[in-house]
Amino acid sequence: MNMKIRSYGCITKPSLLLVHPELPCRPQLIFASSLGFSSNREKRIGHATRLQYSVADKTFVSSSTNSPLSKVNATHLEQRQGGSSSLYSRPSLLQMKNQRIENRARVYEFLKGIGIVPDELDGLELPVTVEVMKERVDFLHKLGLSIEDINNYPLVLGCSVKKNMIPVLDYLGKLGVRKSTFTEFLRRYPQVLHASVVVDLAPVVKNLQGMDIKPNDIPRVLEKYPEVLGFKLEGTMSTSVAYLVGIGVARREIGGVLTRYPEILGMRVGRVIKPFVEYLESLGIPRLAVARLIEKRPHILGFGLEERVKANVKSLLEFDVRKTSLASMIAQYPEIIGIDLEPKLLSQRSLLNSALDLGPEDFPIVVEKMPQVVSLGKTPMLKHVDFLKDCGFSLQQVRKMVVGCPQLLALNLDIMKFSFDFFQKEMERPLDDLVAFPAFFTYGLESTIRPRHQMVAKKGLKCSLSWLLICSDEKFEERMNYDSIELEEMEMVSSFDMNTLMEPRSDESDESASDYEEDSDDEYA
Repeated sequence: MNMKIRSYGCITKPSLLLVHPELPCRPQLIFASSLGFSSNREKRIGHATRLQYSVADKTFVSSSTNSPLSKVNATHLEQRQGGSSSLYSRPSLLQMKNQRIENRARVYEFLKGIGIVPDELDGLELPVTVEVMKERVDFLHKLGLSIEDINNYPLVLGCSVKKNMIPVLDYLGKLGVRKSTFTEFLRRYPQVLHASVVVDLAPVVKNLQGMDIKPNDIPRVLEKYPEVLGFKLEGTMSTSVAYLVGIGVARREIGGVLTRYPEILGMRVGRVIKPFVEYLESLGIPRLAVARLIEKRPHILGFGLEERVKANVKSLLEFDVRKTSLASMIAQYPEIIGIDLEPKLLSQRSLLNSALDLGPEDFPIVVEKMPQVVSLGKTPMLKHVDFLKDCGFSLQQVRKMVVGCPQLLALNLDIMKFSFDFFQKEMERPLDDLVAFPAFFTYGLESTIRPRHQMVAKKGLKCSLSWLLICSDEKFEERMNYDSIELEEMEMVSSFDMNTLMEPRSDESDESASDYEEDSDDEYA
């Protein structure tokens, strides 16, 4: 039998012949002992066939045996897993797993070496090299975060510098969040570094603007309360705002309220806001008045109801403050239910007792008339007592004046001096008039005292200081048309009116004109 074989590059597999015409080869077919082909299928399968060929002076042998197909596949799998004669070399799954374990161990060793506890990082995807992890730690250090800060939230180490940290910080910077606040921002809410700018952060900012927070105020809101960036749009934020509007907070005031105290956005209505409002109502403050207090001082919602507010009310009652006076006291000075009150009450009672010989029965009267007295500093109060003594008042008279008008302990001393000089030199009245009406010092000299005195003097009327001052300008104009002074109008007494809180608001934002700081020389104006 004549057989012609052309040159082919070929690789044989059982039951498969692949040929490639580009590789020159010199194949030789050598058959086992019997060269004949049996018609019997079992015998044909049983033959051993061997193909020898050479390519580029190298000899390869491919053989097929009568072993099962699974053994053949196993042989090729072993070759792919790193056999020396394999054309392709890949690590096995076991090898890759072991490599990951070794890499993680090196990263953990690095973290432990710098003081970071990696226990919470198990299961978190981390860099495979120490160098990349060191880059993350160094970047966090540049942001001002210490090892302690990282240990407080070690999951931050799962954030990529380029993919997570830089995009988030760039976005915050473009909004106007100051770089000087980044450190505190990330200490309070490090989870922001996991966020997506487009999916997570931008929608929250848009929602804040929809609550009438001005774009220029957004950065300040985020600096005060970075946790807001993690809130759901239709969750607590929406319900808290809706409740405030429902109790009477003006819709146009919501933006300002949230800007001054954005923590409201994280307060649950049923657990925090509603119980607080209802408790103030139970003390005698109308709901609309509570709404006005929230407009002016929204931070009062952050006073813990159980641990602080109710405890302070209890302390006031124990110091003989009348329950009926609580509503007006809180309306005048809401902070009185939010500060650590009992030590202040003890301290101020002792101070007034030593400076004025003020008895325990008079102290609650002073607190009821001016609840801010609990936060006045020692030095300013003593200066005011000394001033009154220098004016010629006896200790007994000073005590009576303070009980009648506790604001004397906090007014601007320079203004008091001008008013007293005018009282003595121009009005030429006896000191007893001031003892009877110490609130004289609370009125403006140029706006009220001087012009009214001049009008009364021009008409030749004789009146008390209270008749002269306790009325509006319109009412005083009417009085100037009187031929005589009616006695009942001379007995008018000034007191806090809760209804003033519920009057329609002007368009101007009315911030409190006076803040009381403990041990501060700032005086009541």
